[in-house]
Amino acid sequence: MIFHHSRRVFLFASLHARELGLQPDPELLYISSMFHDTGLSIPFSETQQRFELDGADHARKFLLDRGFSEGAAEVVWTAIALHTTPAIPGRMGPETAAMNQGVLTDALGRGLDKLDGDRVDEIVAAHPRGDFKKEFLQQFVDGLKDRPDTTYGTINADVLEHFVPGFRRASMVERVLDAPWPR
Repeated sequence: MIFHHSRRVFLFASLHARELGLQPDPELLYISSMFHDTGLSIPFSETQQRFELDGADHARKFLLDRGFSEGAAEVVWTAIALHTTPAIPGRMGPETAAMNQGVLTDALGRGLDKLDGDRVDEIVAAHPRGDFKKEFLQQFVDGLKDRPDTTYGTINADVLEHFVPGFRRASMVERVLDAPWPR
């Protein structure tokens, strides 16, 4: 499921980039797309940090171990680290902006109406969605349920709040009021 999702993200990102006049490095866009959700799976999810950072850290290591430049690794790291952050990726470099658009299209259907329907059909035929909605949300639950504190301030808390009985996110207000300052 994650493989097909990641490939669709890359292909949708490429189509959106063309429509938006962006010129991302296709190799870096592909690597970003393929690693963007790896932080939801073991062994990539064994740290107590946001899953986006897990995927970004592993992608950076993958690139550096294969002789890519620090700059290329940073582009990929940024695209993955910010892929679930609302509004910011669209103002970043072309790989980050395009991949975010691909993620939004595949996960939420955002921008789907702007893409050529025949191209979308080809992509989905090559990389079927199956029961994507159910399986995708379950992947989030499985990848985050043992590290719920990593969802603070993210959309990921929404998934646990919906699917994990008794999960309650701590709000920013609670964190400020509970801070060890006297006032």
